[in-house]
Amino acid sequence: MTQIPSLTLNNGISIPQLGFGTFQIEPQDTREAVRAALDTGYRHIDTAQMYGNEKEVGQAVRDSGLPRGEVFVTSKLNNGYHAYGDALAAFARTLDDLDLEYVDLFLVHWPLPAVGDYVETWKAMEEMHRSGRVRAIGVSNFQPSHLERLLRETATVPAVNQIEVHPYLTQDEVRAFGTDHGIATEAWSPIAQGKVLDDPVITAIAERVERSPAQVTLRWHLQRGDIVFPKSVTPARVEENFRLFDFELTPEDVAAITGLNRDERTGPDPDTFNWIPD
Repeated sequence: MTQIPSLTLNNGISIPQLGFGTFQIEPQDTREAVRAALDTGYRHIDTAQMYGNEKEVGQAVRDSGLPRGEVFVTSKLNNGYHAYGDALAAFARTLDDLDLEYVDLFLVHWPLPAVGDYVETWKAMEEMHRSGRVRAIGVSNFQPSHLERLLRETATVPAVNQIEVHPYLTQDEVRAFGTDHGIATEAWSPIAQGKVLDDPVITAIAERVERSPAQVTLRWHLQRGDIVFPKSVTPARVEENFRLFDFELTPEDVAAITGLNRDERTGPDPDTFNWIPD
């Protein structure tokens, strides 16, 4: 089986650099999709309270027969639970829904700068980590200004910042801030919801290396040092996305793809996104 490279987070734990994402996978399809991913060789599963499929993710992990320590499970705090006590209670529900004794990584899903105090939220995250029920804590969609405040006012540097990254949104500033402070970057929407797959630069490289545009784009992420977790419910695509470790892009290829940046988002802007679910 292909050996997935791992990165060491700032608290010393190891995270597989390639994972399987479950965003927009319906709950009724999640168990089968995650099982297929684990059977393929993925050992890192990314979910969230907001996705509504934590129960099915946990069921698939348990049903896989794999030792718990061999599967890295991430979830995220939903936007309605940023108050200290609410965050702790929501995390307890995540453990119940996953039916796991611990999660490997738990993230604040959005900073919501106009809604509440994400520093208070982060202090609740620190308490979760102290409890031993989560191995590492991090954030998602945080800008450098949000991260700077956490570094000033709290004791724990986030292990991860999960942000939208793809060739049309390379996020060089946010990624550089993470590198400077020991915060790993995870890339969501890694192929820009398919928008980059017809780009002439990417298709030309794909033709030369005899790989799909998606494989080339995911390989670009890996060679830049990001953690990436593509999502698909199509078994052939799940397997294709896993075959990334028997070819390399040249430095010129990486530079050419990076040069496609347009600062173009497919998702919300973290500085203005303040949605809370009903």
